[in-house]
Amino acid sequence: MTALPTVLLVDDEEHSLAAMRMALEDDFECLCAIGAEPAVALMEQQDVQVIFCDQRMPGRSGVAFLSEVRERWPETVRIIITGYTETSDMIAAINDAGIYQFLTKPWHPDALLMAAKNAADLFRLAREHDRMSLEMRLLSRTAESKLEWRRKELREGLGFENVLRAPNSPMNALIAQARQFASFDVPLLLTGEPGTGKTALARAIHYGSLRSDQPFHALNCVGAPDDQLQIELFGARRGALPGAPTNRIGLLQKADRGTLFLNGIETLSPAMQLCLLRVAAQGVYRPLGAHDEQTTNVRLLTGSNRDLRAEVADGRFRADLLYALSTAELSLPPLRARPGDVAVLAQHLLYELSSEHGKPVLGFSDTALEFLENYDWPGNLRELRNEVTRMLIFAQSSTLGPELISRHILQADPGEASMDRSAEAVLAGEGTLRDRVELIEKRILRETLTRLKWNKSRAAAELGLSRVGLRAKLDRYGVVSPHSVAADDTAEDEEER
Repeated sequence: MTALPTVLLVDDEEHSLAAMRMALEDDFECLCAIGAEPAVALMEQQDVQVIFCDQRMPGRSGVAFLSEVRERWPETVRIIITGYTETSDMIAAINDAGIYQFLTKPWHPDALLMAAKNAADLFRLAREHDRMSLEMRLLSRTAESKLEWRRKELREGLGFENVLRAPNSPMNALIAQARQFASFDVPLLLTGEPGTGKTALARAIHYGSLRSDQPFHALNCVGAPDDQLQIELFGARRGALPGAPTNRIGLLQKADRGTLFLNGIETLSPAMQLCLLRVAAQGVYRPLGAHDEQTTNVRLLTGSNRDLRAEVADGRFRADLLYALSTAELSLPPLRARPGDVAVLAQHLLYELSSEHGKPVLGFSDTALEFLENYDWPGNLRELRNEVTRMLIFAQSSTLGPELISRHILQADPGEASMDRSAEAVLAGEGTLRDRVELIEKRILRETLTRLKWNKSRAAAELGLSRVGLRAKLDRYGVVSPHSVAADDTAEDEEER
């Protein structure tokens, strides 16, 4: 229910106050004061929209009181009540007190009520006007600084802070170099295995550059035929493509004055290498079906999964194109060479995927993170994202434990950090048959127990061993349960005795 407007009634005669109150109390919250001083006290305690004040009062007159109200509470609408003989004096005093209206005695109840309603509406409209004026000033300031705020927002949300890493990550030195190159408008070559985050780094370089308020576009060239790449990069004129009645805009035009990242350039054909060389060296290209060349002011960032110098030596890549594209080269390390980063990346991916799929979780258990950290991740960030997604799908509690991890990852013993942990490497490696079989057996034991939450009875049954035989193998290989489940393991042993 909406609160009634508050009206302050001021008079030195109680019967006049009672009469005014009776006329207004159905539509207003009425406060009464006998004289100016009690009225000031009420104003200091209450939020008053309208004042009705008698002119002739002992001590301070109505005009004198309303003049003070004008100074201290200018928003309050002021109405004075006067006798017929005082009207000429009141007209002169209206400006002094900023009086909205004056009523003459004897007043009619309907006239008093109408004056009160009009005054309350005036107060409300004045408040609305002030609010809208403030909003307009704020909108004006926002519009003036919109570009700068946009740049800041992009840099913070898509810049180098978005390249996640641990405090002591080997990525820190690479990011420091990338920051230096970002503000210099030169082409850069980013190298690294597939999935190491070359596109994310290219995007961060763009938003850390002077082109940050211009477009950023990325294109993966791997596996794309020449005709498709030409259309994607250079565009096509109307009629050059079947069923295309309009011009097709290419990425070189879309990214003009911005940044274009081309990944997988080691797969480009000799013809496409020549086309890209003209773009890199001269800033010109020809859309499909066009007779004239177009120019572009684009910053080229490129990525490669292979060593382009070796490709040049083997005659598969143009040396002049390599030099045109690589004022500097930044090499991204694989995930296996980033100790400590996997936990940070996995937690971030989990929260991101949790929000995306609407499945709230708290995080990983320490043991789960230990297994994730000790895996080699040949697929790098893509493989890590797939694994975290799979764990989230099968999670039954808010904390994701190691039993959710894929079997080939569980076979990586957390204590074997210095060893090659892949089963294929063990099978193809050196050593006696017994040593290699025992290493595989040890990994199978750890994987099975972890997947079954260290329930030894279930593990023994699955592996076709007796309880005693399983314990003998665990003792022989030194396989022990993690601290987080040690208490459950002890309780299980006691139950089976």
